[in-house]
Amino acid sequence: MNIIPNRLRTLRAAMAAKSIDAIIIPSSDPHQSEYVANHWQERSWISGFTGSAGLVVVTADEAGLWTDSRYFLQGEQELAGTTVQLHKMINQFGTPYIDFIVDSLGRGSTVAINPWMFAKAQVNDLQKSLGRKGIILNTDFDLISEVWTDRPALSQDPIFIHDVKYTGMSAGDKLDEVSSQMKAKGADFHLVTALDDIAWVFNIRGSDVDYNPVAIAYGLIGKGIATLFINEAKITAQVRQNLNDNNIELIPYEDIVKVLNEMSEQSTILVDETICNDKLYNAINAKIIHGTSIPKLLKGIKSTVEIAHVKEAMKKDGAAIAHTFYNLELWLKNGISTNECKVAEELAHNRSQQADYFGESFGAIIGYKGNGAIIHYHPMPDTCKTLSNDGILLIDSGGQYSDGTTDITRTLTLGNTSQKQKKCYTLILKGMLELTMAKFPVGTSGAQLDTLARHYLWNNGLNYGHGTGHGVGFFLNVHEPPQGFAPFSSERGRTIQEPGMLSSNEPGYYLEGEFGMRIENLIVTNKSSFEGFLEFETVTLYPFEHALIELTLLSLAEIDWINTYHKECLDKISPFIKSAEVKEWFVGKCRTI
Repeated sequence: MNIIPNRLRTLRAAMAAKSIDAIIIPSSDPHQSEYVANHWQERSWISGFTGSAGLVVVTADEAGLWTDSRYFLQGEQELAGTTVQLHKMINQFGTPYIDFIVDSLGRGSTVAINPWMFAKAQVNDLQKSLGRKGIILNTDFDLISEVWTDRPALSQDPIFIHDVKYTGMSAGDKLDEVSSQMKAKGADFHLVTALDDIAWVFNIRGSDVDYNPVAIAYGLIGKGIATLFINEAKITAQVRQNLNDNNIELIPYEDIVKVLNEMSEQSTILVDETICNDKLYNAINAKIIHGTSIPKLLKGIKSTVEIAHVKEAMKKDGAAIAHTFYNLELWLKNGISTNECKVAEELAHNRSQQADYFGESFGAIIGYKGNGAIIHYHPMPDTCKTLSNDGILLIDSGGQYSDGTTDITRTLTLGNTSQKQKKCYTLILKGMLELTMAKFPVGTSGAQLDTLARHYLWNNGLNYGHGTGHGVGFFLNVHEPPQGFAPFSSERGRTIQEPGMLSSNEPGYYLEGEFGMRIENLIVTNKSSFEGFLEFETVTLYPFEHALIELTLLSLAEIDWINTYHKECLDKISPFIKSAEVKEWFVGKCRTI
């Protein structure tokens, strides 16, 4: 029996008791995170949809989930039997749920949101959009907490310091850099609310959120001192000493509102209203200066120390993938039963054998045949497909290492490759290489570069419904704003590329029910030899799938780049491959095309 309808009935009873006509439930947390701790999985709890992006609206008569094309198939599967209606967002950055609310409710109706779960800027937009139709936005209630009585507790796992040998800068050095920019903006304080911003500036890491090595905390940076709001049960003696040495004081996590209430009215505080939740924003007693989170911008530009470490992490990661793909071929050749879940487990195991490994950077996407067309598909033991010597297998995975975060996608053929499959793969590869080899003027945006990766697909009437790339953290979140390659309507599309940015480059093509293909490398933005121009350097290391490449579609320049890249993969990964058999096999995988 599906439990979601009963949860909806309980929520609607709570709404009726408070004269609430609709409630909006996002996928975020009080820190506006993409991946959230189990304690804040409210949208998943009320709908049954587990994708990382989506929003639910519940009225007295209807419940709907809005999500983008990455999750259309997953949404249809997970919402079956829940009474929650799937609404497909063609523009993943739009707000069609507001139109639904306006069309469903009359003037004088009340819509509720939890102010902890929405950024101040989002609340402002909602108030304007709903207010124009005479609909009231109520931010006084946390209705989900009233009905979700057995929600998981927040983690109390200890945090640890990310060693300066990896970061290249102490927390004190980073705080000085932030303070310098605060001074230029006329701010006495800077409120830092995003978990990865806090992890970066204080050089702390944790395990409070799956796949993201962050800790639940807030930061308040002042003149000469900084405050970390965190559950002190998570602080070891060693961590406490490091924080003290960097002039960082500790205050309990739940005291953040009280401290903001007690700030001097004469002081100034820099706040990023696109990240700061509405509850905290309204608690501030000081004069607010609006601006982008300083750590967000600083951490997006990787230092030479960080990039050097990332390159080392890629060698280890490539070796782990080589061991996995070798075993996969061996299993299939010898008739040993295997499935999508087993491949995911093997990848995690082989990564765990590498030095400085911490965990996966996201749940591995292992999509065989039609499952590969579900863009963010994650195999589960009860439903994963068994593999055979036939069809396309998409493998998107990544690791968290103390010396870097990895994210790589390779598409393999397990047999009986069609000409159509080869053509699609090669068009994707050409698009990825067009972006890889681009030289572009300073000031170029992610949206302008996004079109390069789609060029060859577009010429054949094909496309994909996701962005071409996202920023990647340094032993931090695998999806790290602000940069990337996407339409201009998104932050990634609007952001200008700058030297030091680490981004993914991952065009794809998906044919529902048949296969999904994607090829992904991480690239670093560098200065070009041409004055006023930039270019990319590929840091991911693993060869492409020979059997899917249609040579006649490649230019001589593309063939030369691939052959050079394959040699680099062989030279840099081989020393990390422990098995002689795997090393010999890998030589063949890195051969020229």
